[in-house]
Amino acid sequence: MAKKNVTDIELKGKTVLVRADFNVPMKDGEITDDNRIVQALPTIKHIIEQGGKIVLFSHLGKVKEESDKAELTLKPVAEALTEKLGKDVVFVPETRGEKLEQSVKALNEGDVLLVENTRYEDVDGKKESKNDSELGKYWASLGDVFVNDAFGTAHREHASNVGIASNLETVAGFLMEKEIKYIGGVVENPEKPVVAILGGAKVSDKIGVITNLLKIADKVLIGGGMSYTFFKAQGKEIGLSLLEEDKVDFAKELLDRAGDQIVLPVDCKIAKEFSNDAEITEVSVDEIPADQEAMDVGPKTVELFKEQLQGAHTVIWNGPMGVFELSNFAKGTIGICEAIAELKDANTIIGGGDSAAAAISLGYADDFSHISTGGGASLEYLEGKELPGVIAIANK
Repeated sequence: MAKKNVTDIELKGKTVLVRADFNVPMKDGEITDDNRIVQALPTIKHIIEQGGKIVLFSHLGKVKEESDKAELTLKPVAEALTEKLGKDVVFVPETRGEKLEQSVKALNEGDVLLVENTRYEDVDGKKESKNDSELGKYWASLGDVFVNDAFGTAHREHASNVGIASNLETVAGFLMEKEIKYIGGVVENPEKPVVAILGGAKVSDKIGVITNLLKIADKVLIGGGMSYTFFKAQGKEIGLSLLEEDKVDFAKELLDRAGDQIVLPVDCKIAKEFSNDAEITEVSVDEIPADQEAMDVGPKTVELFKEQLQGAHTVIWNGPMGVFELSNFAKGTIGICEAIAELKDANTIIGGGDSAAAAISLGYADDFSHISTGGGASLEYLEGKELPGVIAIANK
């Protein structure tokens, strides 16, 4: 069902509460990847142009006690926003109280204010994470309308998304709308043929996704550490490779049911130790020695997966093909990334997480139809689950 978005409501002169996802990686108080801030800019700029007064909310990390607050402040985000918007962003280092209320009242049309990390409210009773009704009502009282643009938290029922939404008219921001269109579109009405590529370490992380995608996709290509549980289910020797023993029966059941709908790697790169300096050997998946570990898919697998992608109209990719953080075992992931990026006539979607980071770091961000900003939210959406943050947005 189509959701209302930020273009469907009058914004001029209104105090517009915006839930963004500024949960960015930080090191020593410096932002190391500003992609989530960049993705929020179109919605913020639109509201500024329409004469709205913006009050931004976001979480950052997990704030469990008072001592966590200093390193999890959103002040660096306010500074980054000031630079990217070319205008001062008011930062209020509090989540409630008179200072926040007066700062909101003092806003003029086109002004932007950032509230301190919403998870500060979790120190005393997890009020944010448990969707405390009074907190949601209080935050809602600060504005006239609510724009939810934080898909990354859409699978959570928090005070700063569902709590505010239950007290104010709520619409989607441009990023949220895009996520619903692309990730939701894969689940609800994809253009066939559909090819899904799943990687990452664990089968257990993707049980729901694999099961649901087998109902939707024409082919499901499985790589990464999770593939070795499937090989074990086929009775193959996997050496010291990643294995979830308790998921072997599940993998066997899937293989029996899906037949050639599931495509597994045919070769891999193995080593005796988990190190970028380890000696690497390329072998067939039927020839993994008992004393070695498979760390990446091999070149024949990349070619096989490329063949499976030909003619696809929708491609969804989630999860690396190997130990991507070690450069010598990143070639499989890079090969798959390049293969998808070269598909000019397909709807190509990355479902967040490590695969999104890989595409961006490799310079392929503009070659995909959509790169999701949500890790857990993307996975739950692909499982076919309804997301609380999406449900709370008004329907058209």
